[in-house]
Amino acid sequence: MAKNKFNKNWLHDHINDPYVKLAQKEGYRARAAYKLKEIDESEKLIKPGQIIVDLGCAPGSWSQYARNKLAGKAGGGINGVIIGLDMLPMEPIADVHFIQGDFREQEVLEQLEQVVGERKVDLVLSDMAPNLSGIAVTDAARVELIIDLAIDFAKAHMKPSGALLVKCFNGTGFAQLVEKFRQEFKTVTQKKPQASRDKSSEVFLLGKGLKNPA
Repeated sequence: MAKNKFNKNWLHDHINDPYVKLAQKEGYRARAAYKLKEIDESEKLIKPGQIIVDLGCAPGSWSQYARNKLAGKAGGGINGVIIGLDMLPMEPIADVHFIQGDFREQEVLEQLEQVVGERKVDLVLSDMAPNLSGIAVTDAARVELIIDLAIDFAKAHMKPSGALLVKCFNGTGFAQLVEKFRQEFKTVTQKKPQASRDKSSEVFLLGKGLKNPA
């Protein structure tokens, strides 16, 4: 009974969510696009000519937003390169290179290198989140693993002056994640966009400038 009530409450909130309505109106696949939009507008992350990698990109709203920011090139197309990586399938997005697979695997990295060549990435985005169990210690470990993967990816593929934006959760283990970011990046900012639901503990960490590039 309680679960049904929770589902109904969630559905009611979702249907009446202004960002859900806006996403439907503007053609975004998820309301998450507006979280990136807010952070981008305050931090000026996405600029013409950049190479951007979107880790865990499905269903694709962050890649859609980045693509819209880089659009406007004469004759169509975008001024820059966007690569989306995910183990899940994703419907194609114009001008976005999608690679399905685990970015820890050599085959996937080789596909990435075919797109970027010798160039380094300007911006790494990660809206990835694990399946949460509700057990604080277990969930903290799962989140930390995903953050570690994103940091390792950034260190291997990003310009020293680049930026990494990741989703995490304010709770058990959060202080350690912030400290981890401070060890790796010259500047670290915590972002809680208005598009994040009030009840959600999600918070985004932005690291700029690698201290120890690979």
